[in-house]
Amino acid sequence: MKPIYLDDVENAAKAGPAGAQFAAMEAQGIPVPQILYLFAYKPRITEHLSRFTQELMRGPSLLSPGQRELIAAFTSRRNQCLF
Repeated sequence: MKPIYLDDVENAAKAGPAGAQFAAMEAQGIPVPQILYLFAYKPRITEHLSRFTQELMRGPSLLSPGQRELIAAFTSRRNQCLF
């Protein structure tokens, strides 16, 4: 995956509490989703977004979590977004 455009955000996130998790993912060849750098950079600000996303994707619904993930992946692909 290409590096995030905001080098300061990525570097600060890697130096913070989530840095060890990012390093472990990279060591295993697992690309770190760039949105996680933003969440790790300003966790207090992104906490509400994280809770919203968790409820949206995993909360009660007529659609299974897998179906919701598939819809999100399809939409991202149509928008030419890797996320």
